[in-house]
Amino acid sequence: MELRVSPRRILRPLIPLVAPLGAVLLFGATGAFNAAHAQASQPKAPDTIESRVQGCTACHGSHGQGTDNDYFPRLAGKPAEYLYNQLLNFREGRRRYPPMNYLVTYLSDDYLHEIATYFSKQRPPYPPPSQPTVSGSTLARGHDIVLHGDPSRQIPACAACHGAKLTGMEPAIPGLVGLHADYISAQIGAWRSGSRHAIAPDCMHEIATRLTDDDVNAVAAWLATQPAPQNPVPVAANSLKTPLACGSEPQ
Repeated sequence: MELRVSPRRILRPLIPLVAPLGAVLLFGATGAFNAAHAQASQPKAPDTIESRVQGCTACHGSHGQGTDNDYFPRLAGKPAEYLYNQLLNFREGRRRYPPMNYLVTYLSDDYLHEIATYFSKQRPPYPPPSQPTVSGSTLARGHDIVLHGDPSRQIPACAACHGAKLTGMEPAIPGLVGLHADYISAQIGAWRSGSRHAIAPDCMHEIATRLTDDDVNAVAAWLATQPAPQNPVPVAANSLKTPLACGSEPQ
């Protein structure tokens, strides 16, 4: 005798299992369609340099003025070639900070130049200088190294390269005013340890290795307490005869 089973009798027990899955697929497809439609209907952000540098301004301030976070420095007003060199150093791994390395990994030279030029032209006000948190003797030591160096240890003055007003020099030497002490000491420490590099010859590594821990703390503390000058712009190229050969300078 042939046994016949109705397909309806086979499928009926599966309906409670299949129905919820179908609902999930249906509502999922509907949700994806609605999301895509909503996205398509929203106006696109204008393709301007201001829009494209939002990845920078999220950490460095709306105009690159820096933030209260000690480790997000001021970008605004620094020489374009200096800013370009730093972006290039992050891209090529000479400077290591994973978020920055990731951000610029696939950016072209032209794009890096565009970003650097944008921030070099920004002129937001400088923050007030930090209040001293170290002894008077430490500040005096920092003052002496920054403005006069230490000839006995072949340490040139910071002002010899960064200018008497410490505002930097075109095209690629940055200003030192408006920075937090922790940021300054961290960067000098990175040069001393070899975890930060610049384009060869790396003059900052050479100078940093001649500084003691006390020197670094003194320099960072004194610089952080200095107010910005009246006209805080880099001096013209070749205004200073730098004491060491630096790869960032035009040869």
